[in-house]
Amino acid sequence: MHPEEKIKAGVLFSPAEPELKALKRKAHNLNVDYNNTYEDEEEKRASILAQMLGAFGEGGRIQGPIAFHYGIHTKIGKNFFANFNFTVQDDGEVTIGDNCNFGPNVTIVTPIHPMLPDERRAMLTAEGEKKLLCYAKPVHIGNDCWFGASVTVCPGVTIGDNCVIGAGSVVTRDIPANSFAAGVPCRVIREITEKDSMKYLPEILADNSVIEK
Repeated sequence: MHPEEKIKAGVLFSPAEPELKALKRKAHNLNVDYNNTYEDEEEKRASILAQMLGAFGEGGRIQGPIAFHYGIHTKIGKNFFANFNFTVQDDGEVTIGDNCNFGPNVTIVTPIHPMLPDERRAMLTAEGEKKLLCYAKPVHIGNDCWFGASVTVCPGVTIGDNCVIGAGSVVTRDIPANSFAAGVPCRVIREITEKDSMKYLPEILADNSVIEK
């Protein structure tokens, strides 16, 4: 089985396989290129993301610096924004929907290593070779999600549409749509409803107004 097929199947694979190392090397070099650009070099940044990511929707912007592990395993929808230090260890698939906004230092991880130290150091492949092996679980994030600063999303997590994840949260389990969730580990605090509208906070709304649907 090809290493990429192993990743998708959720079974153990060797991250040192030549095909995978080549993909990571390309992404890591493109990370450096992106992080060496100036903020007004919008066309150059867009070109780098197009070379690196599996998909990046129109209207998106990433502040940088960035760190994508594979890049091509990540697909991001329209009107995305990520603040400083966006990190995606996308051994497995990562999908992010439309209209998502991430604060600084958001990290998404997909790989998982064995719990026992001997097994972390090496295991035997089907060919009888001793290799470091790990496996990966995909991360899926819906549309219209807001992540506060320093949110970490762990392997295998799905976060539904319209969620707000509080700063510093470590998301280890699925979060249903329309939820405000926070904590370590992250848990649902309550449902987000129409009562959360800014129109009910006139002292903050000031002379602005909500666009009525």
